[in-house]
Amino acid sequence: MPYNFDDEMIDEIREKNDIVDVISEYVDLTRTGSNYKGICPFHNEKTPSFMVSPNKQIFHCFGCGEGGNVITFIMKHLNMDFVDTLNLLASRVNIDIETKKTKRNKELEDRNKLLFNINKDSAKYFYENLQNNKKALSYIRERGIDESVIKSYGLGYALPDWSGLLEYLLHKGYKIKDIHSLGLIIQRKDKSGYFDRFRDRIIFPIINNRGSVVGFGGRIIEKNGQPKYLNSSDSPIFNKGYNLYGINILKKYARGKDVILVEGYMDVISLYKYGIRSSVASLGTSLTENQVKLIKRYGKDVYLCYDSDEAGKKATNRALEILKKEDVEAKVIVLKDAKDPDEFINKFGLERFYETMSNALPYMDFKIQLYKERHDLNISEGRIDFIKEIVTELKKIKSPVERDVYLDKISKETKVSKDSIKEELKYLPIRNYKDKYINKNNRDNNKDRIKPVINRLEPGYTIAEKNLLYLICKDKNIYESVKTQISPEDFITEEYKKIAERLYEYYENEEFLFKTFEKVLNDNLIGTLENIYNTQINIDASQKNKVLEDFIKTVKIKKLENKKVALKERLKEIDLMDSKSEGDVEKFKSICLQLINIDKELKLHQ
Repeated sequence: MPYNFDDEMIDEIREKNDIVDVISEYVDLTRTGSNYKGICPFHNEKTPSFMVSPNKQIFHCFGCGEGGNVITFIMKHLNMDFVDTLNLLASRVNIDIETKKTKRNKELEDRNKLLFNINKDSAKYFYENLQNNKKALSYIRERGIDESVIKSYGLGYALPDWSGLLEYLLHKGYKIKDIHSLGLIIQRKDKSGYFDRFRDRIIFPIINNRGSVVGFGGRIIEKNGQPKYLNSSDSPIFNKGYNLYGINILKKYARGKDVILVEGYMDVISLYKYGIRSSVASLGTSLTENQVKLIKRYGKDVYLCYDSDEAGKKATNRALEILKKEDVEAKVIVLKDAKDPDEFINKFGLERFYETMSNALPYMDFKIQLYKERHDLNISEGRIDFIKEIVTELKKIKSPVERDVYLDKISKETKVSKDSIKEELKYLPIRNYKDKYINKNNRDNNKDRIKPVINRLEPGYTIAEKNLLYLICKDKNIYESVKTQISPEDFITEEYKKIAERLYEYYENEEFLFKTFEKVLNDNLIGTLENIYNTQINIDASQKNKVLEDFIKTVKIKKLENKKVALKERLKEIDLMDSKSEGDVEKFKSICLQLINIDKELKLHQ
């Protein structure tokens, strides 16, 4: 959910919490000159490389690259989110957040009410357009959608006009800046004006669990080179990762019933048309933990019914992991002879859909089927690779009985003995271990605990690159801002650089859609992209620019540092020469000047 902390309050919390005082509660610090030094808590080291500056109120580790202010330290060290961190630090210095929030909350409430009204009037405008447009209404009727479904979901139509909605909303007395903040209009590249985001599209209003219109999705009627679907960008009242299409219907009709999670608007509507009131769709993104929490509030068991193509299977696999993380044991409805639930139920009817649903695969059965499709079990190499993948899933099963059942099944499938598979399982390394200490006393009490092997922690700059790519994927407006400050060549991590190159190129040609973008990548980059897109970072709208600047700065600093190291090596090479030509001397001077300029740039960024 959006945070209710304004910049002034955040600054006050940060300023009143001296970074040395805070960090010394978790790390033993020793004064060295004007700074403090200690053993870095973010990676294993014997020689202290973790520095804290009381003057700048920042920390930086020269070993792993982690850095930031007092807020980011607590977030990273205690694995806390932004809001909880601010609450903790405010409490530490006796700042009464609730009192300070009162005025801010009233302003925010009034602002949000205005934005909700803009969306509500926009939905009415789209609805009236549909009722009065023969082409759009004919398309809807051909899809088997009657008036009752149109009303239930508030379906509408965006005219082909470039500024129809904009003029309508201006006439209603709304301001351009507020309309633009909702992503309903887009500023022209030459900044000469604005135009409607949605044009000549069937409109699907996205309504939250409180019955308010928070955003829109639009589907083209005729192929015209535009993306098939277009969604509202995130706004002060809309975050895709916190909402689900159809959640208002699920809340109204299907509380406590089985929930069917699908991918598209038309999947939800077609199931509703046949009497299934308990389906919802994620909004053009991979399923998020917050969406799962929303489902758990209203539903019982969860069924995944995604597209039957390769991209749909990958999306199902990702969604299963998120659901499992939230302790939801979902089942997978496997569709045959149809590409998606919309086509399936219209082609075969409700009875066949329920029959298919009754044969849905549990988590482990789906994984076995998925990995069997990836590997040829008729050859030794295929069986070995299959077992290496599937044992990672077996490791997650807590029940000894359940694990033994699947060991039997896998043994029969692969013709490999259970004992051999158990041995493979036994030596599977433990991964993703995080040592969470709440305070220094707890750290001391846990000295003698045996710790699993800790995988290498990501350096700060790779985390920054990953988060930048994630945010660019989430919002084209962020891409427009970021591309002016950082290019694909500025990315240091080779895989991230390649993805950035394709992503920048992709955005210049069409709207970003994860499923279609994934198809333009090489196979070896798809896993990296999935990892990026499953990143979960929640940023208050008011803090977005600051956070982006921090990520960009981190990447730029690392690139400059790398360049500085390379230039110093070149200086050594020239310095070690027995005899130097005039050209070598000039190169030496040139490199020295470059190093001076790099130091100036680094100071500007620090």
